[in-house]
Amino acid sequence: MGAALCLLSAACFGAMAIFGKLAYDAGVSPAALLLVRFSLAAVLLGMVLLARPGLRRARSDAHGTDAADRPPMRRGRVLAIAFGLGAIGYATQASLFFSALELMDASLLALILYTYPVMVTVVAVLLGRDRLSPARGAALAAASGGTLLVLLGAGGVSFHPLGALLAFASAITYTVYILVADTVVHRLAPVVLSVLVMTGAAGTLGVRALFTGGVDLDFGPPGWFWLACIAVVSTVVAMLTFFAGLKRTGASTAAILSTFEPVVTAALATLVLGESLTPLQLLGGALVLSSVAVLQLRRTGTRRQDLPSAPNQLQSHSTTNATHDRPAEPAGVGS
Repeated sequence: MGAALCLLSAACFGAMAIFGKLAYDAGVSPAALLLVRFSLAAVLLGMVLLARPGLRRARSDAHGTDAADRPPMRRGRVLAIAFGLGAIGYATQASLFFSALELMDASLLALILYTYPVMVTVVAVLLGRDRLSPARGAALAAASGGTLLVLLGAGGVSFHPLGALLAFASAITYTVYILVADTVVHRLAPVVLSVLVMTGAAGTLGVRALFTGGVDLDFGPPGWFWLACIAVVSTVVAMLTFFAGLKRTGASTAAILSTFEPVVTAALATLVLGESLTPLQLLGGALVLSSVAVLQLRRTGTRRQDLPSAPNQLQSHSTTNATHDRPAEPAGVGS
């Protein structure tokens, strides 16, 4: 389930580039896109919480992991971190990304951005949150190599030094965002966490708009339609499934699975924008998907090894600590 949620999130995020291009064609500016995206998403998620109060409670995942398995953290600090994820992390990352997009080709920008899975895995290992097993290392190499082939197969790209710097800064920001989110994802329900992140991002962008003279919202219904697609599909659904998947898989695995995003972008570009996939891109997509299969098979094998050998052990096994269900991840690792 965790892998499927991460893949669904990647697909939703992957569609955002297509929606963004269509929104730009309809007269939407990058500043308007970001402000409307996060504001609308915050409102929609708030409405979900009002309609479904049960979603406000954090629940254990399929492995029995919850906040009780983590070092204690004050509620106020948890809420502040969650709000800061949006106000500082997500708002900054999105702004850097779309600023870079104005200066350089999307394929090269995506290539630089997708250095973040390597950064997440390396930093998680250095912090002691994860272990770089041979299977995970091979999956990371395959996913990164496949992403490289998918993006390089697009053909010639132009290089802009400032754009490349902004893109790399976006990748670093997203790395920090994932690792920080990994510390609070178990302590808040996914919808609550998503509302706080979206509200924080919308607040930062709203303040920026006030100090820069506002944003131009004078565009027609097509523009609003594509903005709605970005807010609902590529933000609300993508965010909820990412947090839910991160909770079950861990930071580095979620980052590796998220490399499916450019594959989705390339496929949708072929179908919607008339772009064609080259043999090199098809090979890259196959590598990314193979890395997903390796990760999934590895986790399935681990769970089978953890199953009790006798029927009378089932009851005691079901009440043990979550680390018994996830031996590959030391205690305290976010997943």
